[in-house]
Amino acid sequence: MVISIKPESLEQKKIFLVFSQPATIRQKNIEIIKTLSSLGFHTVVVTTNFPYSVLKKLYEQNGVSLEHVTFIDTITKYSMGSVQDIPGIVRYVNNPANLTDMGIAITEILKELSGKKVCILYDSISTMLVYLSSSNISKFIHFVTTRLRLMDISGIFLAVEKGLDPQLLSQITTFVDEIIDD
Repeated sequence: MVISIKPESLEQKKIFLVFSQPATIRQKNIEIIKTLSSLGFHTVVVTTNFPYSVLKKLYEQNGVSLEHVTFIDTITKYSMGSVQDIPGIVRYVNNPANLTDMGIAITEILKELSGKKVCILYDSISTMLVYLSSSNISKFIHFVTTRLRLMDISGIFLAVEKGLDPQLLSQITTFVDEIIDD
């Protein structure tokens, strides 16, 4: 599986909505990280789908260097996992429904990475539907995409194909530059 995000689109600081089959979303995440790493991006992974410890192992098993990856983990604390923020590596948010803390974490990490070639990977919008209404997700995605544009940073929002309701999909479509349905 190869992700079809064009390098020139990333360089132009575009924002993408990438769809994946449910069974391959984990592999899609890995392929995106590999693509971003090969292009010299530092990736900020906001995860509502997999805990940091799981993604870390998964990336390492698939040859992904974690040197240029920072995580915002929204699921470990919620699942009563043992957590401790590690500066520059992982920051934990209480739960996937805490959009205020998630927004603050994203903004702070992006400021810390100022001057670097950065892309944010949000995995996944579909999982957020378990915790939040479509309306709240739409408002949050609008906030994040606006923040990315103001900071001149690329962004990728991963979602399960056919996993978003039509109204949410139409709203998110207006916030992104390209939709990739591999």
